[in-house]
Amino acid sequence: MSVHDQAAVAVLSQVALAADGAVLGLALAYIAVRSVIKYKTTASALNKVKNAPSVSVSDLRSVISNCSDQDTDTVTDTSGSSDEKIVIVRGVVETKSVVNGNWKKQNVLVSHESNEKAVILQRTQTCIYNEWRGFFGWTSDFRSMFARHWKEQETSSLRTVPFILVDGGIWPQSDYLVVNLDGSKHPLPLTTVYHNLQPISASPYTFLQAFFGHEYPVGLLDEEKILPVGKEITAVGLVSLKNGTPEVKACNDLPFFLSNMNKAQMVMELDFRTKVLFWSGIVVGSIATGILGYAIVRNWNRLKEWRHRRQIEQQNAAEDLNELEADVGTEDEGGDVPEGMLCVICLMRRRRSAFVPCGHLVCCPRCALSVERDLAPKCPVCRQTIHSSVRIYES
Repeated sequence: MSVHDQAAVAVLSQVALAADGAVLGLALAYIAVRSVIKYKTTASALNKVKNAPSVSVSDLRSVISNCSDQDTDTVTDTSGSSDEKIVIVRGVVETKSVVNGNWKKQNVLVSHESNEKAVILQRTQTCIYNEWRGFFGWTSDFRSMFARHWKEQETSSLRTVPFILVDGGIWPQSDYLVVNLDGSKHPLPLTTVYHNLQPISASPYTFLQAFFGHEYPVGLLDEEKILPVGKEITAVGLVSLKNGTPEVKACNDLPFFLSNMNKAQMVMELDFRTKVLFWSGIVVGSIATGILGYAIVRNWNRLKEWRHRRQIEQQNAAEDLNELEADVGTEDEGGDVPEGMLCVICLMRRRRSAFVPCGHLVCCPRCALSVERDLAPKCPVCRQTIHSSVRIYES
């Protein structure tokens, strides 16, 4: 680990342990709260997937009609379409032009590399960077973990055509399910058909980038992913009848939309996530509670100690002031004070206190004590910063 990395780690550790670990406790508490929120969301999605019926495409209409009949007395449909229900459907991908009867001109995509027919085609090009600490390179590995993704250059294009899900091995396809991808941000079950890494030739500018410790490109990763025609996938989402045709669209409350997994695998995946989030929330929350409790107790004890010391100092200062007033009263009773020995501040009492380190004897004990209590105590004669005052006694 370099000097800059050690400095960054030291600064982060000091910030995390500030106020006896209160900052670290708050950070862990935030993580625990986020885990609890994600746990609730995942548990809700798990219940929805468990309760959702898993049917084939040919049995989908009967499920929709049964759900609509059950909700007729309680739900009023103002839009004229059937109520949306969460349903899990397993089927084979086909283009929508197949059921429209247009065999000669099918609306389908063709992979440029494998020549496979597909309904979704994604092309991604990623520029891969390398980092070397040059002679003038001050880039920190610790900092680059957070800044690395800011400098990545990636271009991606996604092309889709309307497609449906049908029962495999049944022809002609009388029953089908239209897949609506509008507004969906869920991951797609794409298959990688092309993966190529091309090295980038070095240039004089690349040498300068490496010399000064900057990131420089070393390769270009070209990938092509498709959703091929004939692939069997599972769709889990909101199913409704649109113009008499079943249609499925994504549900934002579920982490899946189109997937290679079946219902049992989805339930296992969500159940595992739920357990991990539940126990991580408990463990992190317990640690955060312990750290915050320790920090609160420590800071409360420090506050009480500070208040106690403050009270003692005030009491001692009041006692010293009373003693000084008594001493000054007894001394002033002895006679008049010569004009050259009067305090330069009050002009009433004799000069008895000398300031340290300048040594000027110009104030009485009471005024010297008031000067010492200032935020920036200075001698009233030479304006030099003073540390304390010394009582001068005459023999």
